[in-house]
Amino acid sequence: MSKKKAFALRISEETMKAIEKWAADEFRSTNGQLEWIIREALKKANRLPKNGGQEESSSE
Repeated sequence: MSKKKAFALRISEETMKAIEKWAADEFRSTNGQLEWIIREALKKANRLPKNGGQEESSSE
């Protein structure tokens, strides 16, 4: 498992509420949902690193 880097993210309250709802609907944490959204966007843009962006094994 690779290390994870923490950083501050400023996001509108409305957007955060939408992400939290989406995460709950998908049975993920808000952080997990944000990671999933970013990973999917990278995959769609063909910008994933060589390891496929899989920092850890996942059941998704």
